[in-house]
Amino acid sequence: MRHSKSAYSPHSIEKGPPVSLGLVKRVFGYARPYKGWLLAMLFITLVTAGLSLLTPLILRDLIDRTIPSGDLTRLVWLTAALVAVPLFSSGLNVLGKQTSARVGEGVIYDLRSALFAHLQRMSLSFFTRTKTGELMSRLNNDVTGAQNAITNTFIEIFTNLVQAVIILSVMLALEWRLTLVSILVFPLFLVVARNLGNRLRDVTRLQLDLNAKMNAMIAELLNISGALLVKLFGRAAEEDRRFQQRARQVSEAGIRRSVTGSMFFASIGLLSAVGVALVYGFGGYLVIQQTLTIGTIVALGAYLGKLYGSLQTLTNAPVNFATSMVSFERVFEVLDLPLGINEAPDALAMVRSRGALEFQDVSFTYTTDDSGLLKDVHRFGQVQDVATVLSGESFIKTPVREQDNGQENEEPLTQAREQALEHVSFRAEPGSLVALVGPSGAGKTTVTYLIPRLYDPTGGRILLDGVDLRNIKLDCLAQQIGMVTQEPFLFHDTVRVNLLYARPDAGRKEVEAAARAANIHDFIMEMPDGYETVVGERGYRLSGGEKQRIALARVILKDPRILVLDEATSSLDSQSEALIQEALGRVMKDRTSIVIAHRLSTVLSADLILVMDRGRIMERGTHTELLNKGGLYTRLYKTQFHPGES
Repeated sequence: MRHSKSAYSPHSIEKGPPVSLGLVKRVFGYARPYKGWLLAMLFITLVTAGLSLLTPLILRDLIDRTIPSGDLTRLVWLTAALVAVPLFSSGLNVLGKQTSARVGEGVIYDLRSALFAHLQRMSLSFFTRTKTGELMSRLNNDVTGAQNAITNTFIEIFTNLVQAVIILSVMLALEWRLTLVSILVFPLFLVVARNLGNRLRDVTRLQLDLNAKMNAMIAELLNISGALLVKLFGRAAEEDRRFQQRARQVSEAGIRRSVTGSMFFASIGLLSAVGVALVYGFGGYLVIQQTLTIGTIVALGAYLGKLYGSLQTLTNAPVNFATSMVSFERVFEVLDLPLGINEAPDALAMVRSRGALEFQDVSFTYTTDDSGLLKDVHRFGQVQDVATVLSGESFIKTPVREQDNGQENEEPLTQAREQALEHVSFRAEPGSLVALVGPSGAGKTTVTYLIPRLYDPTGGRILLDGVDLRNIKLDCLAQQIGMVTQEPFLFHDTVRVNLLYARPDAGRKEVEAAARAANIHDFIMEMPDGYETVVGERGYRLSGGEKQRIALARVILKDPRILVLDEATSSLDSQSEALIQEALGRVMKDRTSIVIAHRLSTVLSADLILVMDRGRIMERGTHTELLNKGGLYTRLYKTQFHPGES
């Protein structure tokens, strides 16, 4: 179902959940290690607020006493005080900012480290169903918002509350009648601040959303893939018009924001002027009646500006507090997500396995519910929140079942099903080669994903040397298994760094030996910088065959006992395919190998062939045995491996 969103509606703004006492306690738990620094911040803030109260009193003394009496000595001291107070306050402000930065950056470090460590241990299922942009927002925007709650919001609320109380007390002590008069305008102040403030916030959010749509279009069309598509279809003029429309909307929203902001600050300034006028008018009358001094009026006028500022901040305090706490809630939501793949408390540390792998009545179903996932969050002005870049429409998402290979099923009519695997049982002896064959979507890749515990079976168990994989330490299991996928991932770094990712302590000779075994050493040496050549993002500077061989070299350097391969040679040229096939022969030697077979050579050399269809093992045996049965394998063999036979 599709819903078009043509206009911005302030009523659609997402509201955060109410702030709970438990959430507040948990927030202060992250601030506890910095308790001393926080107390120092509060002390500095209070001293600075106290110093700001001295200047009006100094002015009062100058006007009412020092100047009329002609006391030059007192005049010099008070004049010096007018310089010393702001000078000392500035020094304290710098110290306060330094202390605030220390606390804030410390909280950011703690939260980011905890988030990253937790996300690193989440199951693969979490990442297949979570937007990368959302994770980046949690690690950056929400963590920064949480830091702002501790170092700014809490301190600001406390400071302004104390400052308002002190200023009111001082004003009442100086002249209670003028103080009451000054407070009369405050209800109007609240009404205007709230109404125009809400309008300004809505316009600002509109501008941020429009700006995000414009930036999303820029990101889509000005990268190499987008630019190529525009040129190939001759759509440059159309995209110019589309961009101009987006840019015009941003411009118009900017004008509205500017006008609304001007109205807001003009109204606040006008009401403040009314309050000051009342104080000076009524105060002037009292001076004429000789019941009040001019210096007292000046002091009260100075205090009034500070009081209005503090009260305005406090009126917005509940909104600011709740907004800041939402950032913490989003961070804690990630930290509270179940890992999915858990390590048993008494897990075994397996140093070196024999390589005996056994599936015992294994069944598996990909999760389709939203439990264990992040809630959808709308963040104004962020590109990843834009539903559609060109049409500008928003869509209601419908859940999509994860496919066996992480992609759309090529044969939905024959392979679509609820369970990805059903009652799969087989044993791979140490050093043997097991080939998985079958139609696309039959469950082959799911089998390989269960071996390194990217997922856990929903039924049955998988054993390594007789030990359930769930009873082996995850780090130890990872050391026993090497996996090369159809699309190997390379970091945007040098060839050497990508290879050393398998074993960081490997020496130069070991790295080169692994590259030779994968038939990639000579190619690397022909590159401009050899092993120090940067491969580009995801290895885009290399061909498919070159990336595949570097991935093989990386696995060889790791030296695992069990090798899992999703052969991806069918789309390569004959030379790359021959090099990879030769390398595979060396890589699989003396290792237990589970291979999704795309080529006849792998099938012929397999010790055991498992023929899969609709998540089940339909046939098993050697190549000759299966051909003699004349069943599914024979049909696959003739169509996939040997299409020339009739």
